[in-house]
Amino acid sequence: MVLLCAAWGVGQVAMKVGGEGISPLAHAGLRSIGSLALLWLWCRARGVPIVPPEGARAAAALCGALFAGEFVLVYTGLTYTTAARGVVFLYTAPCLITLLAHLLLPNDRLTRGKAAGLGLCLVALMLAFGDSLRLPSGREAIGDLLCLAGAMAWGATTITIKATRLRFAPAEATLASQLAVSALLLPLGLALGEPGIFDPSPLILGVLGFEIVLVAFGSYLAWFWLITRYRVSGLAALSFLTPVFGVLAGAVLLGEAVTLPLVTALVLICVGIWLVNRPA
Repeated sequence: MVLLCAAWGVGQVAMKVGGEGISPLAHAGLRSIGSLALLWLWCRARGVPIVPPEGARAAAALCGALFAGEFVLVYTGLTYTTAARGVVFLYTAPCLITLLAHLLLPNDRLTRGKAAGLGLCLVALMLAFGDSLRLPSGREAIGDLLCLAGAMAWGATTITIKATRLRFAPAEATLASQLAVSALLLPLGLALGEPGIFDPSPLILGVLGFEIVLVAFGSYLAWFWLITRYRVSGLAALSFLTPVFGVLAGAVLLGEAVTLPLVTALVLICVGIWLVNRPA
């Protein structure tokens, strides 16, 4: 899970760079189309079904809609608010996932230790991005709410997988249903007047390739496999590492500054993760 967070953190930088040459919805759609093609080859080589079992198809369709909706909400939200504010509101999702797990999953209850750990992670995230968390303008408030709605879609997707027959389906089939629906974001973006790939430079195409192979195919396949086998509250807490890795990747790859609040936030997040995952 730590490796996945590192990949997603670098993926945030890749999305930022790729956005300089690909419009948002087309970007997400192209990523899903490429990853779906790789997943089909993977399933064909391994003899794994790519279609969810019959009893899980309604849940798979719902997850696909939520998965695509998350990207629409977050990409749109980031056109109204800053990236730092968007990250903070998007990463309320682990808290939402843990609360829903407490309500809907009998084997994943919220304890005082888990609540303290999640609260510490959220405070640490606000510390890391505190400079950007002033009172929002009207435009920023719209973007903040859209990113918060994206967090809700992320949480609902995770719990739907865990609480339905999808938890018994191969991870490949679960991922395929979500990539298939989110691939529709490409024609949606073009229908809304997006230019698609407007700067097909080697850097932009290389970034898109990284997102297709390592993020949307490799890391998401591993994520859906993990969901079916481990407590979602523990996985959700670990996901707080993603924005920290994203800032660190920005420092290494884009020359952005690493501040003392960021380092402090990383320490606090590690303590919070320990509180959530420690044995009872």
